[in-house]
Amino acid sequence: MSIEVRAATDEDLDKWNGYVERSPQGTLCHEHEALRVQAEHADAKLHPLIGFKGQEPVGLFPVFEIQKQFVTTAFSPPPRIRVPYLGPAFLNMGKLKQRKRERRRKRFMDGCFEWIERELAPKYAHLRTSTAFEDSRPFKWNEYDVTPEYTYVVDLDRDEEDLLMTFSSDARSNITNTDEDAYETYVGGDEEIRAIVEQVRNRYESQGVTFDVPTEFVLDLADRADNGAVKPYTLRVDDEFVGGILALEHGDTTGRWLGGVRTDADVDVPTNDLLDWAVMEDALDRGLAAYDLIGADTPRINRYKAKFNPELRTYYSIEYGSWGMRTVASLYDSVK
Repeated sequence: MSIEVRAATDEDLDKWNGYVERSPQGTLCHEHEALRVQAEHADAKLHPLIGFKGQEPVGLFPVFEIQKQFVTTAFSPPPRIRVPYLGPAFLNMGKLKQRKRERRRKRFMDGCFEWIERELAPKYAHLRTSTAFEDSRPFKWNEYDVTPEYTYVVDLDRDEEDLLMTFSSDARSNITNTDEDAYETYVGGDEEIRAIVEQVRNRYESQGVTFDVPTEFVLDLADRADNGAVKPYTLRVDDEFVGGILALEHGDTTGRWLGGVRTDADVDVPTNDLLDWAVMEDALDRGLAAYDLIGADTPRINRYKAKFNPELRTYYSIEYGSWGMRTVASLYDSVK
């Protein structure tokens, strides 16, 4: 039986988030309301593709269409808003043997490629997969260029003391020897989201890097997330905001999305070590399995992240288009 790929109907969308929750590749940003928020703030048209083998769902692939100077482009996720992962998410394939799983996955992806070419015919396309996306060959077979990218993930499947003992000595010391009365960490709300985004924007701009993530996008994503959550972990000293981390939580994983930048506050506490520990401690208390540090491609930052003894994980950056169209794509900020 062949696989039918179509733009999701209203009936499909009613079940979409349940499919996301069941998919190993599903993330908070795959949820339908999260996709709509992304489209609104990226000035894009959302095409939520879904594939069926008979009545059985086999995959989801949210695609964003953007028109730029009369050129049609396709993204997943859209540019500028710094969503870490999106791309295809598969369903009902875990129990299949390798040959059948590969055949079904390829047929779903081929159906998506045919739909995208028929309905959009983009001159340029770019996407980033989740870390659970393992087989990029269907993209290679359809003339996409595939580049492996890397992130660090901390395994939380252990108790608090055992986890601390895996950290570097300076990380353990910063966490355990800092006077708990000297600071406060907590999960805040809209006020803290605004403070964290503004701090990140100021830090980027001080380094000459554009940071175009709209604060309202983060607030809308936090407000409209269904099965996941955007959690602003915040650190204050003497009731003054010092720093924060916006974590994206979905399923058994929480991720270090925005924040954790160097603070300009003159305080004698290891701000980011304590913030990262606050995220992990909260995740441990609620039985989560992993903390994705989101990114392992910058040597300077890697030195900090590696002290939590994370595992290296791979995801994929995938691009399509002629050299000229890739030059046009430079009109977009933060494509990659």
